[in-house]
Amino acid sequence: MPLFEYECRACGHHFEYLTRDGRSPACPSCEGEDLQKLLSVFAVGAAGGQPSTRDATESCGMCGDPRGPGACSMN
Repeated sequence: MPLFEYECRACGHHFEYLTRDGRSPACPSCEGEDLQKLLSVFAVGAAGGQPSTRDATESCGMCGDPRGPGACSMN
């Protein structure tokens, strides 16, 4: 049973729906059925599941900013 993300075109509510055979999603907020399926973003840690040892004052260098490590100024 795949999990999909949707946005209701009527009220703008974002929600996830666990697909089951023979059932279609409806907005839990307004019960609307005019939905747009969204692209899901997977949460992947850059440390490969290991706890971060980075000091909170360092630049992350892992955000993927094309200007290089530390360019995003995330602390």
